[in-house]
Amino acid sequence: MKPAILTAAMVLAMPAFAFAQDKCYDAAKDQPALNACADAAFKKSDKKLNELYKQIEVRLKDDADSKKLLVQAQRDWVKFRDAECSFQTTGAAGGSMMPMLVAQCMDSLAQSRVKDFEGYLKCEEGDMSCPVPAAN
Repeated sequence: MKPAILTAAMVLAMPAFAFAQDKCYDAAKDQPALNACADAAFKKSDKKLNELYKQIEVRLKDDADSKKLLVQAQRDWVKFRDAECSFQTTGAAGGSMMPMLVAQCMDSLAQSRVKDFEGYLKCEEGDMSCPVPAAN
């Protein structure tokens, strides 16, 4: 009973926008469909993240040390994302909601990382607190 209560609490704690972000959730009739919606949302965010990452790599092409730090930071971030989502969803372990909850967690963290990357790409010339040079 305890896992069921924890799972229900996690679902209720998810931001409402996660379920309203597209019509997929409205059309979903069962848990596998909800899982697929969450997975599609994560894939969309992950694609955006990868596009921004590539843009940052291009800006760092003349700075091997910074590029190496970017690669390591992203590898570490992926490890954090995976570990955090495993932790956040322990209450649903083995349940049919688990894939949806993991995908929603990963989507949320990816969206946060997208915002970070977008900020890096808006750095102004001479901003020493920004790791990515301004666009030419």
